[in-house]
Amino acid sequence: MKILRAETTEYQAGAYYVRIQAMGRKYHITLEQEFDEHDTPDTKYIVILDDDFPVATCRLYAIDEKSVMLGRIVVLPEYRHKGLGSLAVTEAEKWAADLGYKRAVLESREEKVGFYEKLGYTADFNNVVKGKTFTCIHMEKSL
Repeated sequence: MKILRAETTEYQAGAYYVRIQAMGRKYHITLEQEFDEHDTPDTKYIVILDDDFPVATCRLYAIDEKSVMLGRIVVLPEYRHKGLGSLAVTEAEKWAADLGYKRAVLESREEKVGFYEKLGYTADFNNVVKGKTFTCIHMEKSL
């Protein structure tokens, strides 16, 4: 497996591929729902490759000068339960810290809260985000 900071168009396309394949197909999420105002050429993505094939991704973007939002953390179904989601998050946190951010924030689907707690995130069950597709819990971690 190769972990990349997707700083070029082809690797950003790999991140998009993973999201479309894993989320679009499984949850029937439309392109308009999956891609939002935070998906720009300046957005940062971690991409994990198996040889040259993209299999996992994580998006990160600034919330403010000290905080970064992690999201769209996705692993292709056939690659799940192999630690790639944890690896994508950890690499995104490293990149965020390298960029000077002190806090990582994410919105976890309810059933994934335990996964992020194992990575050191704290859930705020008073801060629930009800989206069109999922209900999510606000979580934070100091970097």
